[in-house]
Amino acid sequence: MFQQVPVLPVVVPLATVALGAMLWHLRLRGRLTVARAAVALALCVYVAGVVANTVFPIFLDKPAREGVWHSSLQLVPVVGYETGDAAMNVAVFVPLGALLALVLARPTWPRVLAAVAGFSLTIELTQLVTAVLLGGGHVADVNDLLFNVLGGLAGFALLLGVQRVPRLGALVEHFRWRPADA
Repeated sequence: MFQQVPVLPVVVPLATVALGAMLWHLRLRGRLTVARAAVALALCVYVAGVVANTVFPIFLDKPAREGVWHSSLQLVPVVGYETGDAAMNVAVFVPLGALLALVLARPTWPRVLAAVAGFSLTIELTQLVTAVLLGGGHVADVNDLLFNVLGGLAGFALLLGVQRVPRLGALVEHFRWRPADA
């Protein structure tokens, strides 16, 4: 079998550094609380899990592909895309929309859309680069991008809905990195 870049020795240190940077950021601004640290931890674990499952495996000794580079790229929306894949991508990105809304200053639909789309596009481009240059095992797919964004926006919508319930809205404020009125 082919040798692979090990996932955990790459993803865990990156997530740990990101968590440290987020906690430091909160501390410097006098906003570090257990609730906000929990959001930082959840976001880092979430991103690490997504990266581990979407970028890896990366093969070290996989033979060169016979096909051209565009076999690692799917640009036609919806055609041949499985309903199960769409549902999974939506479900996986729901937490990101909610977590970003807690972290972003003044989260709005355009800001959350931009952040979710940027993260998803980064994943898809990384999949393309690793598939073409490093023997990665994934295909960059415009459908993944579209349904990931839909999931992130659904997560934001769910958080907005939760905030409309007075007691839950007050609870959410403890986790928000900046006050809603800031």
